[in-house]
Amino acid sequence: MKILFTKSLDRKKVSEKLGADFLVDFVEVIHTEFIKTKTFGLKNSSLIFTSVNGVKAFFENGFSANENFAEPKNYNKIYAVGSQTKKELRKHNFGTFKLCKNANELSNFITENSVNEKFLHFCGNIAIDILDEKLPLQNISYRKIPVYRTELLYPKIDEKYQAIVFFSPSGVRSFAKFNNLENMKIFSIGKTTTSELEKLTDNKIITSSKNTLADILNLISKESSIF
Repeated sequence: MKILFTKSLDRKKVSEKLGADFLVDFVEVIHTEFIKTKTFGLKNSSLIFTSVNGVKAFFENGFSANENFAEPKNYNKIYAVGSQTKKELRKHNFGTFKLCKNANELSNFITENSVNEKFLHFCGNIAIDILDEKLPLQNISYRKIPVYRTELLYPKIDEKYQAIVFFSPSGVRSFAKFNNLENMKIFSIGKTTTSELEKLTDNKIITSSKNTLADILNLISKESSIF
């Protein structure tokens, strides 16, 4: 079984997890680079991170959050989407006030519980618009701070695969420009990526709920019996 991952990963680890029945290939469909951003004060702001790159670029640019509860006027609540984003924050010794599986869940939580906060969203230049569309409608202060840039690479794949794995909406758009999804099993990390795929195909999309590589590999292994 030949399966294509739309992201460069450790071939040995992936092959060991999936077993000898799978032949794995990898293709980069997007490229990201940090945007040099002048730092500014974050006093009285709640911070939103929806990707690992957003966290990395935040600290690369020299920003720093304040999680000291003893300073309520300067305290920054941190909201995160995805366990990998939370894990990246932990590497920088920062916790998470609220962790959500996707942007829609985060939007619902904020509108129900945090309407009086001022939000800064450190994200990519083509970040999903769910928060941008929903929060201002509820008169919630929300501002995007682009700290990294995503370039779509639009690869043309001539090889034939029986299955493909997607990791982001932008990755879906990049791949779909010159390739189709016919006759392939489709695996997706997260509901947001799946929503993008649903615009392009009526094929069944097998979605990982935990937004992690380990979870998607487990899902592929479990679904292998359907091939």
